[in-house]
Amino acid sequence: MDPIMVLAGLGVGIIVGLTGMGGGALMTPILVLLFGVHPVAAISSDLAASAIMKPFGGWVHARRGTVNWRLVAWLCAGSIPSAFLGVLLLDMFGSDESIQHAVKIALGAALLLAAAGMLLKAWTGRRNADRPVAPITVKPVPTVLIGIMGGLVVGLTSVGSGSLIIVALLALYPTLRANDLVGTDLIQAVPLVTAAALGHAFFGDLQLDIAGAVILGSIPGVLLGSRISSRAPGGLVRSALVIVLLASALKLFDLPTLVVGVVAGVAILVAVGIGLHGRANRQKELAEAGIS
Repeated sequence: MDPIMVLAGLGVGIIVGLTGMGGGALMTPILVLLFGVHPVAAISSDLAASAIMKPFGGWVHARRGTVNWRLVAWLCAGSIPSAFLGVLLLDMFGSDESIQHAVKIALGAALLLAAAGMLLKAWTGRRNADRPVAPITVKPVPTVLIGIMGGLVVGLTSVGSGSLIIVALLALYPTLRANDLVGTDLIQAVPLVTAAALGHAFFGDLQLDIAGAVILGSIPGVLLGSRISSRAPGGLVRSALVIVLLASALKLFDLPTLVVGVVAGVAILVAVGIGLHGRANRQKELAEAGIS
């Protein structure tokens, strides 16, 4: 078993637990580009690892109460059958690289739009930061359609159980708290990736040695990331989501890993700087209020 692959699984597991996304969008490219795994085998191995890894992260969020179970039910109603359909289509047209490339580019563009939307939401919502968040009203039909779209893409590419679903949920439920968004997405992803993984196992694409190495590293990683995200302030989780959205989108555009790393590093520094500036402003306001 490759120890470097185990470490890669650990890193991706932390990101998945922290943000609910990044599993397929990061792990599959890592397996293909760094370890030379065949794309279809990488997809199936990543899905199998996710099916075992994500319940651990979801369990942490469920205990903390950061899961919207009605959303989970409606998402799964659409995603489970469409995941099997995606695997079937991949088995029929998997050799057509143009289809895979088109799906990746479209998903990358969606992730960039989602990152921009989260930044805009954070900027415009600062004046309402002290107001309680109103409970959302679940919309069954659009939510099922999101599940269908997400399941189909996951079955085809292994990407989307976190990233694509989160993008769509953000658009449909803009008032959903960042912590609840991550917890809900992790829980709904469990039956989704399990269905897709079973489909790949049925067609004989699964490589147990690769999946085992990823699982060994990802389980402790997702537990650690989930504990952080379930307890962390919404602003921290939101910042992590934006950074992972950005890095995942760039990777889906097939940009070099060095470029993705540099951009992500700059984004982290910017996020830290904004956080420190905001904290300093809050301390100044509290000091002034105490003086008056």
